[in-house]
Amino acid sequence: MKIEVWSDFVCPFCYIGKARLEEALSQFTHRYSVKIEFKSFELDPNSPPYSGKSIHESLASKYGMSIEQAMQMNQNVGQQAAAVGLTFNFDNMKPTNTFNAHRLAKYAKTQGEEAVITEKLLYAYFTESRNLGDIETLADIAEASGLDREEALKVLQDEKAFANDVRIDQAVAQQYQITGVPFFIVNQKYSISGAQPTSTFTGALQKVWEEENPAPVFQDLSTVSAEDSSCVDGNCMIPDKKE
Repeated sequence: MKIEVWSDFVCPFCYIGKARLEEALSQFTHRYSVKIEFKSFELDPNSPPYSGKSIHESLASKYGMSIEQAMQMNQNVGQQAAAVGLTFNFDNMKPTNTFNAHRLAKYAKTQGEEAVITEKLLYAYFTESRNLGDIETLADIAEASGLDREEALKVLQDEKAFANDVRIDQAVAQQYQITGVPFFIVNQKYSISGAQPTSTFTGALQKVWEEENPAPVFQDLSTVSAEDSSCVDGNCMIPDKKE
């Protein structure tokens, strides 16, 4: 089973949705047969580098609300995060452009570390309040993910490196008419939009597995019915038919 996940590293519900999917997988009998592939999606491709403005101020400006309303909204999101074991440090988050972070994730994929760096980047932004727009910070995260820091830094310093890989994911998202994340596609057949409850992911996993691996239906070729057999002293046999 293959699950493709479109997400952004500064999207709180992407982290929550990922945690809920992982919770569902931990309860799924066939979890080791599930492959997860992460896809790039920028919530705001035109977002500037971190300017020193808080996430509360950024949201208030973006949605035309007061700072207090933005803080309340973030508090509500933080409570949802806490319910799945995540800690969101909204007061110190550094909103920034994530294109370089996505390029780094694509490089990590070539090194077999896509899942690790995806978690590290999300944790760095939401919990550690690190600046994902700073390439030195990204190189540190790469190293913590098991990658060679100098090689990762070279990738980050080359603005064209893995840029096309990111753009391809975004183009596919447009083809699928994905306008918000997280967005999950299972086996290129089913989609799940948003950070749905864990039970939704659990049901989807089971449904797809049963569909792809149906229980065998046997054709009965028996010539004597089960009712006509008998077992004596542990030996089962077909009794003689009375004339």
